[in-house]
Amino acid sequence: MGHNGNRTQMIDSVAAPDLWRCCRSVGSAVTGAVRPRRPDRRFLASLPDNGLPRGTATVELTVLAQNARSVPTAAIVEGLFTPRRIESAMTAFVVRHPEATFLVDPGICADVNGQAVAELPQVLRLAVTPPKDVLDIRESLHRSGIEAHAIDFALPTHLHWDHIAGLLDLPGLPLRLHRPEHGWAMEGPVAPVGGVRRAVRERPLDFYELDGPPVLAFARSHDLFGDGAVVLVDLSGHTPGSIGLLLRTERGPVLLAGDAIWHNLQAEELRQKSGYPGMLADDNRTETWRTVHRLHAIRDAVRIIPSHDHRAACAWNEDPHSPRSRQN
Repeated sequence: MGHNGNRTQMIDSVAAPDLWRCCRSVGSAVTGAVRPRRPDRRFLASLPDNGLPRGTATVELTVLAQNARSVPTAAIVEGLFTPRRIESAMTAFVVRHPEATFLVDPGICADVNGQAVAELPQVLRLAVTPPKDVLDIRESLHRSGIEAHAIDFALPTHLHWDHIAGLLDLPGLPLRLHRPEHGWAMEGPVAPVGGVRRAVRERPLDFYELDGPPVLAFARSHDLFGDGAVVLVDLSGHTPGSIGLLLRTERGPVLLAGDAIWHNLQAEELRQKSGYPGMLADDNRTETWRTVHRLHAIRDAVRIIPSHDHRAACAWNEDPHSPRSRQN
């Protein structure tokens, strides 16, 4: 195990991270806090605006209930100290399309510490262990008024444990995957940590490719239902096959951004993730940084909800124009 240029590998469940990678991660966090990475203005200026996809249908988005924890802002967003702390959570989503209801990033299983966190190396556990009151996926669905049997399939933004461990509690649920992401996680020489392969195996799989035209600032896309309501876009960097879901809703376009950024402050301020644990989590820091630029470029055109930005998630459910708010 090791590193290759700007690329880093996730360690497998029985290995320990090499000392050099850990030292680089901590050192990068210290350096970045004082001297954050500068935006690439030339790259930003080169990004095209391909516009939003046209569509004939809309979807309904539900942000599932989840408890958050307060973390120092500088531990999430490089070199940013105001506000002092932000709320971070492991958020899952349900999308209702006229043809199907599906689950996005079903991250937490009931025994998440035993099934996933126990496989993480200590250096990662310090940063990513969920709070004691974290809700597992079945509880999140229940509190949001959604029956698990109503879900037709799951579609993760990427294959890291905190985005798919909940599948361990949903046996047999079909899974739709970006083929390159599946190849990296399931067939590569080093498995992502935290029970990822156990969560994916022994369930129906349906693969897709990003075979569609450019959308907004993203070079590749895939129209999931062929009607512009759910368009998957390339957010590679955090993992080789990371994707975002561009949703056409009655309240306007929404992008579920997974872990391309951990908080919207990154897109607003054009900052990368803190070196620790960012350098241990991002597969390719340079490509991840370019994706942050793309999100910065579109931030006024779409509503962006990163999976760990609790404020952005709550804002969606608290919007007075949401169906849930009108019912209450």
